[in-house]
Amino acid sequence: MLTGLNHLTLTTGDLDKSLAFYVEILGFKPRVRWTRGAYLTLGELWLCLSCDHPHPARDYTHVAFSIASEHFSAFCTRLRQAGIDEWKTNRSEGESFYLKDPDGHQLEIHVGNLESRLSSLRESPYEGLVWYD
Repeated sequence: MLTGLNHLTLTTGDLDKSLAFYVEILGFKPRVRWTRGAYLTLGELWLCLSCDHPHPARDYTHVAFSIASEHFSAFCTRLRQAGIDEWKTNRSEGESFYLKDPDGHQLEIHVGNLESRLSSLRESPYEGLVWYD
């Protein structure tokens, strides 16, 4: 029986650059590094950076990280000061900043959780929305 997400692996063409981004910009904790990869953590999330030829998504596929509302504005300011641009404008519930890592993987910094999203859907449902509970 599945119990949840175990880890996330992202490919990188430049391990040094990716490590600096995830540690210095996003605040991940480095745990171990080897010639072609590294393991980092952020809370309970285990991230593997693996050297390979990255092929980031060109659609809406992305990884979203949580942030508390009181830290969102300052964090976004820090991202902008680091020269990080947004690749998408948020149009859904909660505040979000959409960014790309050095290899072009699409990421999101998001205030909120599933319950806040479901609550917003009660107020403004998506077209064709079906509730399962």
